Amino acid sequence: MKKKFVLRIDDDVYVALEKWAADEFRSVNGQIEWILSEKLKESKRLKKEIKKAPPSPGDASH
Repeated sequence: MKKKFVLRIDDDVYVALEKWAADEFRSVNGQIEWILSEKLKESKRLKKEIKKAPPSPGDASH
């Protein structure tokens, strides 16, 4: 299940996020989910594995 919520974000941050998402063939929402998932894994705060977004074409791990 996915939780819906409103996110307020600075215009410049959104524009940069939108470009990053486009560069990796993701939606802005998908990019935000990916960023949050990566940071949660790095900090060992994610208790269970969640469904991953597909790797970006420039990602060397695939």
